[in-house]
Amino acid sequence: MPPKKIIKEEKILLGRPGNSLKSGIVGLANVGKSTLFQAITKCSLGNPANFPFATIEPEESRVLVPDARYEWLCEKYNPKSRVPAHLTIYDIAGLTRGASTGAGLGNAFLSHIRAVDAIFQVVRCFDDAEIIHIEGDVDPVRDLTIISEELRIKDVEFTEKALEAVKKLTRRGGQSLEMKKLKEEEATVEKVLALLKDGGDVRKGTWSPKEVEVINPLFLLTAKPVVYLINLSEKDYIRKKNKHLAKVMEWIKEHAAGDPILPISICLEERLSRFETEKEASEECKTLGVESALPKLVTTMRKVLNLGSFFTTGTDEVRQWTIRNGTKAPQAAGVIHGDFEKTFIQAIVYNFNDLKEYGDENEIKAKGKIQTKGKDYVVEDGDILLIKAGAAKG
Repeated sequence: MPPKKIIKEEKILLGRPGNSLKSGIVGLANVGKSTLFQAITKCSLGNPANFPFATIEPEESRVLVPDARYEWLCEKYNPKSRVPAHLTIYDIAGLTRGASTGAGLGNAFLSHIRAVDAIFQVVRCFDDAEIIHIEGDVDPVRDLTIISEELRIKDVEFTEKALEAVKKLTRRGGQSLEMKKLKEEEATVEKVLALLKDGGDVRKGTWSPKEVEVINPLFLLTAKPVVYLINLSEKDYIRKKNKHLAKVMEWIKEHAAGDPILPISICLEERLSRFETEKEASEECKTLGVESALPKLVTTMRKVLNLGSFFTTGTDEVRQWTIRNGTKAPQAAGVIHGDFEKTFIQAIVYNFNDLKEYGDENEIKAKGKIQTKGKDYVVEDGDILLIKAGAAKG
């Protein structure tokens, strides 16, 4: 008998399976969060005040996703309407030591983090006597530790409450299927609590699909994916050197191995955002010999959230749609219009790479690259779709 084919089990992702996911900019007070938000969204929040808690309510903005494929399609079709993909970003008030017990704006801050799907964590690695540090001096490893501990302490509190709630139900006993499910839920919550108390983050745990179903409704802070933004002075960013970097890398390797790390100079990004045109900002980057970190910041976060894109094209409209990778054709159709998912018949599919290689749809068709797919087709990043659906029931 031939050996059994080994099926690689996909790691089940924590978090919501949606396509309109939100990212929050998080960090201690006065590390550059609001200035980054201003630069990345090209919208002013006024002058970010030089004192803790200048941001009280989280500010929200939608940021365009840079994608050369979308630009190419717009150039090809010259459509009347152009709709790029976007990422929703929140600027969240600065955290302080003791936030988990309500210090500063602690509880409000932590509830705002619970509401987002992923975190940009800004780590201050620049010295500036004019920008006070809430802890008195610049020490990024201490700052990383404070945030990590505050989020974990709050998660322990959330998990203990959840455990007490499920234990109230399992104490009744019995052998029903519902009781069996509750016992499994209790075991999962206990496993999460043990990990947290041992100093671990939930996103670093290994969870089965059933465990993920239990964990997701807890909205745990340490379950959210993190992109670390290392905020450097303009000078250090240009020369790619900083006295704190080695220790920061060491801390992240030990406590958050695998999480993306992006160096950025927020003061440079803020300065670039003040140029009247993108061309002028680009010229300034060329003169300095650097690139803006903002495009990579957006694309990295989309990757961390496991988001991809498909396109609908034509002379009327070119639109880039956001989906979670692994989405099947009917659910992708539902992103365009809710009725399309219910009445989905089939999708005519070809990939952007084929269109770019062969030049037009007739050539792609001649090469046999246009396919008709049914309900089980998993949409690939860069697919161009034409959805066929039935009439919605009245």
